[in-house]
Amino acid sequence: MSEGGLTILDGTQLRAVDLSLPPVEGSGVITGVEVLELAESRASLALHGLALPVSIKSAAFQRLGVSDGAAFRTTELDYEKAQSILQTYVSAISNELKDNPIVVAILDGRTLRIFLEDEDDFAMLAENIFTDLDAEDRGKISKNEIKNALIRMGLEMGIPPLSEFPQLSDILKRHGAEEKEELGQAQFAQLLQSVLQELADALAKKHIVMVQNIKIVNGSKLRKLLADENQLDGVLKKILLEKNDHKNEERITTTIRLCLEKSGKDLGLPPSKIDETETLFDEVFTEIESKKIDAESKKDEFMVLLKEILEKFAEKLEANPVLYDAVD
Repeated sequence: MSEGGLTILDGTQLRAVDLSLPPVEGSGVITGVEVLELAESRASLALHGLALPVSIKSAAFQRLGVSDGAAFRTTELDYEKAQSILQTYVSAISNELKDNPIVVAILDGRTLRIFLEDEDDFAMLAENIFTDLDAEDRGKISKNEIKNALIRMGLEMGIPPLSEFPQLSDILKRHGAEEKEELGQAQFAQLLQSVLQELADALAKKHIVMVQNIKIVNGSKLRKLLADENQLDGVLKKILLEKNDHKNEERITTTIRLCLEKSGKDLGLPPSKIDETETLFDEVFTEIESKKIDAESKKDEFMVLLKEILEKFAEKLEANPVLYDAVD
């Protein structure tokens, strides 16, 4: 799944993973750790080569229901048992990604090629970068400013950080982009084009996958809440306490909305401070405004209303997940 140039790893990528065990030589047994490593390797391959984060592996392993992890890793399994563990573990990784998707930027040279193939767009880009770097407005900048130009372009334009792609340093050296010779705008554009072309070719051969500090709310956590009667009952009690003596349907739905806005993030709703959340709440509560529930309604009637509201949230978030910066 892709969103705004980013890729969302939500477990769907693992549907086509090869879940068969390779032939086992010798004694015909395989250890627990070998099964886990095989599953992680195949999952990683399906996730564009991303090394699975420790948090995902740990949470997925817990889903196996193994009481002693260290002992399991050294346990010798027969072929049939190992096959079952392999399938269960990959499924657990998929489910964990469904509940906690990972957002990544896949740098494979495609974004760079789009800029390079459109001469007008590239000329404008090169001109804007040159103007920004020419702080003294002399009409000339040093060759070594190319590195700063790439930093300014950044991930949004498909440029990997030097720390993640050391090969970029070699590319700059080959083009003399670490020298202090001064260039005019046209010369700068020509050098930038050559560097970007080689970088695009290099990324096409060895792409970079970078995890982004972005959270996704996709309705998965709400679905779990709706399936847990005890947890749902606790949410309802909290709302009923705040309802007090509200006498009409509008005040009641307002109370529910205020309660969900205040504690919704813990329930699986996006943070109230981002714009998409307000729009989402407006959509959901507009759709349930016609419901007539008075202040004397029984608890089970409120439960029906609460479930309906949360179901609508889950449906809308599943169709259009909300992404937000995790540091906000």
